[in-house]
Amino acid sequence: MSQCMSSLNPPKTLINPKISIKKPSFPSIFTFKTRPRFQKLTTISASVMPSQNQDHPPLSLDSLISSSRKDELFGSIKSSLSNCLSETNLHLTVPGLKSKTRGKVRDIYDSGDYLVLVTTDRQSAFDRILASIPFKGQVLNETSLWWFDKTRHITSNAVVSSPDKNVTIAKKCSVFPVEFVVRGYVTGSTDTSLWTVYKKGVRNYCGNVLPDGLVKSQKLPENILTPTTKAVDHDVPVTSDEIVKRGLMTQADYDEASRKALSLFEYGQHIALEHGLILVDTKYEFGKANDGSVVLIDEVHTPDSSRYWIANSYDERFQNGLEPENVDKEFLRLWFKDHCNPYEDEVLPDAPADLVCELAWRYIFLYETITKSKFEMPLMEEPIHDRISQNVARSLASLQ
Repeated sequence: MSQCMSSLNPPKTLINPKISIKKPSFPSIFTFKTRPRFQKLTTISASVMPSQNQDHPPLSLDSLISSSRKDELFGSIKSSLSNCLSETNLHLTVPGLKSKTRGKVRDIYDSGDYLVLVTTDRQSAFDRILASIPFKGQVLNETSLWWFDKTRHITSNAVVSSPDKNVTIAKKCSVFPVEFVVRGYVTGSTDTSLWTVYKKGVRNYCGNVLPDGLVKSQKLPENILTPTTKAVDHDVPVTSDEIVKRGLMTQADYDEASRKALSLFEYGQHIALEHGLILVDTKYEFGKANDGSVVLIDEVHTPDSSRYWIANSYDERFQNGLEPENVDKEFLRLWFKDHCNPYEDEVLPDAPADLVCELAWRYIFLYETITKSKFEMPLMEEPIHDRISQNVARSLASLQ
């Protein structure tokens, strides 16, 4: 039985950001160049305006850039830059843990009957580690747990318990070596993103036939599935036929997982829109449980696995050739693309501390916006690794 997450790509370089704090100023984050104006398209609707009422004003970028909540949290974010959870070694501190697998963001431990998944603060993009982001691991873990609970009507999942803010204990399962990437819009900046391949002339991507005339940030006629295989150093786009032909999944398992992926995405878009956000794209992973059922694993609709835009301003900005107001890690990706070749350079530059702090705030902002709950800052009196070790040890003992 393979371990959940065991096939995740190993990082090439781990970068620790230098701690040099100045008053944050983000013109490069919030100011975007306009595209040349284009003729308004009539074949595809771009409207995503959520219904609003007087008690709940539309979500706006102002609430992200400048708010009392941001002011309240920013001091804690800054002071935690040197105290991120960048690495764990629970196999040395928790009895009964047999091995460690290091993923891009998660450290996974085999406890025999279960897997212990620790979500760290590592920031991954371009198939490598860019920085460590304060509180990111807690945000991802708690966001996923919220979505796992909300999506039980669509699919079962592997979650057993969460003994710590950064930890999920899961059932063991056989992991399918395929990532189910679902997209609702034409966008992205990485080599495998839909906009990157589309502007190069590709019109059949992962088995999806795309019409001519699409422009960046445009809503697709319908959500599409663009699966990738989890290769050693880079995710590789693949078609459903290739997945089955290569023996990565049976046709029945692929059909079930793809159906669940599209249903999860549609539901996620619905919930996001109710909360003033557009769920643009995301990725899912599935495994096969001991009873033969296909279960959801890894993470769900987190700021790491998903791209979010602010819904209220999308229509106007799209029609005026402007980039959507985004609430994701794209600005950090773009900074690295502007300052290095993140795919080929052996050593990457340090991520600026002000951008790291801004991204930490964005993770928290998205958690609170999606779940409609207040993010609880962890107590810092006890070292993070010690806290996790004790909580995991107690939880595993209770599962015996």
